[in-house]
Amino acid sequence: MAAAAKRLVLITGASGGIGFELAAQLLAKGTYYVFMGARSIEKGNAALQQLRARNLPDSVEMVLLDVTKDETIEAAAAKVRKEFGKLDILVNNAAVAPMEGGTLREYMRTSFDTNATGPLMVANAFAPLLKDSTDSPRIVNITSGAGSITSRLNKNSPTYRLQGHQYRASKSALNMITACQYVEYEPDGITVLLYDPGHTVSNLGPFNKAEFGARAPADSVMPLIDVIEGKRDDEAPKILHNTGMYEW
Repeated sequence: MAAAAKRLVLITGASGGIGFELAAQLLAKGTYYVFMGARSIEKGNAALQQLRARNLPDSVEMVLLDVTKDETIEAAAAKVRKEFGKLDILVNNAAVAPMEGGTLREYMRTSFDTNATGPLMVANAFAPLLKDSTDSPRIVNITSGAGSITSRLNKNSPTYRLQGHQYRASKSALNMITACQYVEYEPDGITVLLYDPGHTVSNLGPFNKAEFGARAPADSVMPLIDVIEGKRDDEAPKILHNTGMYEW
């Protein structure tokens, strides 16, 4: 299948963890062309070589995209426009959970810039390309149950005593941004969804390790594919996860 005939997807934070595995599973289907967003050329190229070593369809390229730097966002959008003139799927996956080596103010600033402001700026830059898609265009924002205010106040939650102001608050902000995008882009036929892949092995933070109960990225990504392929569109704009939905 020629590249132009495939569904075009851009994934931020694709050099590792969920983003990398999502790229791999989409490529394995043979019907997607993947732009792997990475905030460093070195890490992005290394991830690209890892993918190619799996002997997957070579419908993939790395694009420099740091969600906290507008110039890289705009350059990435310009690159996609020049090559294809449209984008079918945007997955805002890049995120951080800073917990060491800084002050609370620094943690808050970093978390909001990456987890909330970043996805908003990326979506704004790629919205014109999504509007030019005729293949069920969509934005999928990767959130967390930690951002659910209702769940936060549930004393029966296993994470009730875990504070994590910076991560929780930034993901709550992303949830509101997604709700605003849902209203904004509905007239354009762009589906906007929120998805929580669950506790997964990644470089997100110090607790995203198997020893702390984190799932393998391959297991977390499989249900996300259903969201990307439209199998849960009727549940939008709720906070989706692999077995249901979270309350706001």
